[in-house]
Amino acid sequence: MSASKRRGWYEDAPTTPVPDAMCVAAIAWRAHPRWAMVAIGNRDEFHARPTAALSRWADGRIIAGRDLQAGGTWLGVSEGRFALVTNLRMAGYPKPELASRGALITDWLRGNAPRAVETMNPFNLWLADQDRLRFVTNRPEPQQLDLDPGIHGLSNGARGDRWFKTVRLEEALADWLDREDGPDPLFRALSDETPESPDPEDVFSPVFIRNETYGTRCSTLVMVDAAGSGRIIERRFDSHGQAAGESVLEFGWAPAKP
Repeated sequence: MSASKRRGWYEDAPTTPVPDAMCVAAIAWRAHPRWAMVAIGNRDEFHARPTAALSRWADGRIIAGRDLQAGGTWLGVSEGRFALVTNLRMAGYPKPELASRGALITDWLRGNAPRAVETMNPFNLWLADQDRLRFVTNRPEPQQLDLDPGIHGLSNGARGDRWFKTVRLEEALADWLDREDGPDPLFRALSDETPESPDPEDVFSPVFIRNETYGTRCSTLVMVDAAGSGRIIERRFDSHGQAAGESVLEFGWAPAKP
């Protein structure tokens, strides 16, 4: 049995995708003299789920896409803050009656502490400001952990799981830091459709998932330089995996305290 089957890529049969987001991300946190932070990630979701493109929200603080079904977001920035959430795969979840995990992002970007995480479906979360990057989860029990400078990956497994797609994205980000040749190589890494194996059960194992029902909806790049200038770029895709729009916004990010 393939690794992806063991991890629960499918709920019932090889033709039935699990109805929950399967995202992947990597972040370089204080890993280069020029860059305070570089984060890249894909949002994988049902194409039918209503979504608004990356924009500055009406409150003037949050820059993010918006999940129009639940009202929150999966990744965003504000002036000096960054957050990204993925679901954590556990048997018996997700439960529709639990609070949306997207509220974790909006709370943080508005300057508030995350709400009671015990009331939410299992998740993995990054929270960053000028001074620290934290990993937060609520299963099997609530945990917060400060992350050291370096490159970190995040997907839908427990912390420490080395998923195929996560490792590929981490390696691509590390290679980019050595070259620093613009954003296009990072977007190429996010478009990587290499599966873990030829096994049909590994259809959802690539970094980029091309599927007419459930696949990669957008790729996002966040870059913050050492002087505090930030840029966020979102590239969107239709149900055939073809380009469907791009948004680019600038934001401020104060240098870390000495």
